[in-house]
Amino acid sequence: MNVIGTVGLPGSGKGEAAAVAREEGVPVVTMGDVIREACRERGLDPSEHHGEVARELREEGGPAAVAEKSLPHIESALSDHDTVLVDGLRSPAEVECFEEAFGDDFVLVSIDAPFEVRAERLAERGRDATDADVTALERREEREREFGMDAVIDRADVHVENAGSLSEFRERIRSLLHDDLTAREGER
Repeated sequence: MNVIGTVGLPGSGKGEAAAVAREEGVPVVTMGDVIREACRERGLDPSEHHGEVARELREEGGPAAVAEKSLPHIESALSDHDTVLVDGLRSPAEVECFEEAFGDDFVLVSIDAPFEVRAERLAERGRDATDADVTALERREEREREFGMDAVIDRADVHVENAGSLSEFRERIRSLLHDDLTAREGER
């Protein structure tokens, strides 16, 4: 069993890593989906209230609240698969939740890319108007950092640099999902 948690600042490539995992038959649990679901339950538009609701969930349930709400989704996926990718860890408490739940079967992967590269990617992606706004990206990053993301990035077991081509990044993720995890299992 392997549970891979990804962490990375906005535009770093977490979503692309998740897409590669899906292509390789690895189920993906997206922690942001838990937040979007909570937004809808509260009658709020996730595109406008995601950060606010994320903060509220953590205030109401503690710093690991989003991770705890993700556990049943992860455990369900593990009933049919050997590996699950968990997209979007933010805080040390979330890492601790997954380490407690999965022990040595949990590996934390940081996806790293320079600010300028991430800003350009987000502008090209253009999911919403704020993606093209560098000031909005800086505010979004600050919110992410308030959750303790820098500490999570520093704590990662594996760092994947994503400043080159898309094909290079996708191949590195495939290697991580197959070769690196196979080698890791041999070490246990």
